[in-house]
Amino acid sequence: MSFSDNINEIAPESRARTAIEQVYRDLHRAILVGDIAPETRLRVEDLRQKLGVGASTVREALSRLLVENLVTTEGQRGFRSAAASLKDFKSIVEMRAMLEARAVRASIELGDEAWENAFVAAHHHLARIETDMPIRDKQRVAEWEMRNRAFHNAMIAACENDWLLNFRGILYNHSVRYLRISIADRSIPRDVRGEHQAIFDAVVSRDADLAEKLTIEHIHRTVPAIEASLTAKASERQSD
Repeated sequence: MSFSDNINEIAPESRARTAIEQVYRDLHRAILVGDIAPETRLRVEDLRQKLGVGASTVREALSRLLVENLVTTEGQRGFRSAAASLKDFKSIVEMRAMLEARAVRASIELGDEAWENAFVAAHHHLARIETDMPIRDKQRVAEWEMRNRAFHNAMIAACENDWLLNFRGILYNHSVRYLRISIADRSIPRDVRGEHQAIFDAVVSRDADLAEKLTIEHIHRTVPAIEASLTAKASERQSD
């Protein structure tokens, strides 16, 4: 069998994996940014037609999201996007705060000049957009989330515990659905810019104790905003 024969045999499988990956990424993003609302029914046939792929591709992508708890199953009744609740968010916050605080301490202890330079750059990009945060349009919120993620990721990038970083990354992804609610809803006063600045100053000063403390407080401060938003949404549903 020639080399070209081997390529021809492998190519269809490779194309299938690529399709699954693309559908997975599209659905993953749609759930995190709220384009797919919590508890939305995810019908395989509807998604197949919308995305122009086979049913098996959609099921495989949904199965991957199921493992990440971004999708749930209803026995034989199909899939739904994960629910959003205050209890769920508090659990995410508790674990994310613990892991991220440990990771920032490790980064301060292990980080070199290159790590610090990358963190300084990420902070600069975040600070520039946070001065304009009264603008609440969807595009601006999406840009803020991207820069906020980059800031937090750069802060802990020198941590060498891959297991810690992996689980913290999963928790961060879940928190994004809620973070978008809190940053768009300004009904509860909060100086996010000041919080990030204080964390930045502690990290570049290599004050691990203070950086750890401020990181935990920063992550937990989102809870009241989420509680207020979810309570308001529940009241709206009851009044309809």
